[in-house]
Amino acid sequence: MRVMRTLMTGLLAAVSMPALAETTLTIATVNNNDMVVMQRLSDTFEEAHPDIKLNWVVLEENTLRQRLTTDISTSGGQYDVMTIGLFEAPMWGERGWLSAFDTVPADYDLQDVFQSVRDGLSSGGKLFALPFYAESQMTFYRKDLMEKAGVTMPDQPTWKDIGEIGAKIHDPANGVYGVCLRGKPGWGENVGQVTPVANSYGARWFDMDWKAQLDSPQWKEALTTYVDLLKNYGPPGASSNGYNENLALFASGKCGIWVDATVSAGFLADPEQSTVIDKVGYTHPPVGKFEKGNHSLWSWALAVPASSKSQEAAKAFIYWATSKDYIELVAKDTGWATVPPGTRKSTYDNAEYTAAAPFAKLTLDMINTADMTDATQEKVPYAGISFVGIPEFQSIGTSVGQEFAAAIAGQKSVDDALKASQDLTVRAMSQAGYPKK
Repeated sequence: MRVMRTLMTGLLAAVSMPALAETTLTIATVNNNDMVVMQRLSDTFEEAHPDIKLNWVVLEENTLRQRLTTDISTSGGQYDVMTIGLFEAPMWGERGWLSAFDTVPADYDLQDVFQSVRDGLSSGGKLFALPFYAESQMTFYRKDLMEKAGVTMPDQPTWKDIGEIGAKIHDPANGVYGVCLRGKPGWGENVGQVTPVANSYGARWFDMDWKAQLDSPQWKEALTTYVDLLKNYGPPGASSNGYNENLALFASGKCGIWVDATVSAGFLADPEQSTVIDKVGYTHPPVGKFEKGNHSLWSWALAVPASSKSQEAAKAFIYWATSKDYIELVAKDTGWATVPPGTRKSTYDNAEYTAAAPFAKLTLDMINTADMTDATQEKVPYAGISFVGIPEFQSIGTSVGQEFAAAIAGQKSVDDALKASQDLTVRAMSQAGYPKK
């Protein structure tokens, strides 16, 4: 009886012992190539954390931004990890919508992460996101097409140079288009690319009294240049092409020149995804009349909304996905040239990376020389290069992007698109109570 009683006690204890609780993290991210790789490699994280399961929500850029903004502003709690950037992190953190990274583990080596990127993801001395990759802009061009046409790309091209070279390599009969640029509407799509062009022609979004400046001659010159390049030497349907569409066009050999994010260089160096790996040249992004503000600074980063009920597990995932070990994992999987760039000093100190990535120095130079606080010829009351760092800009930029796309598509003149942009911006700023005292 004593033995039976002992057995029964043991069985009851086993039954009553709680099972290891399983946490499911919902991760919202953009459908860019590096994030698709992160999702694929995340089995490694789950193997090391058997009590954490990952639920992925991978969305197109504009859709992601809309859903995340709606969710976090209403404390919806749908997501445990959000992919956001230098625009959202400081503002959302200041409002108490994000969980701060106050106690980063020592082995993460936070000091290895570039200070400029950390600063851009911080507010009030608190860090609210960790960078997955950081980027600026560069000019990608087909060396073979230029050699065939007998032209060379200057180390520092102007937008006039881009047009002249684009004209000579434009060959639509053979499926090659001289110039590819983002036309797809969105504050992070076409507006994010047109704004540095405008900066380099001396334009600004607002004067020091927060009065909109989109009806200025500088904006007209910049947008006309951009629209004419796509009209004369761009691919069909350019007004619908965003980052991913242009990346696919260039990688498949259909673009002669592409000005866009430096992060693209790694993708174009991957033989599994690019047909032009041995044909790509890299140089500085073009200027209009001035070099100041002609290239942006951005980071896609991972953050934990304050509404998440799995804060500790969410941060554990972010530490993994933005770590030195993750960079090593990508290098083993697809090669050093393809690792997430722009975040860690150790990456650029690694001889294997610099040997595999001929674009590494240019990328770092562009990131280090992009000044979020001094990107325009005339003084402005805002920070930002490709965006204006105020909450209202997300809505304004989205609406202005529609006007820019209409001009690129030939549905409106540049004058009409800028007039409509000026009017809607004035209205939105007035409704928001600007100028604020």
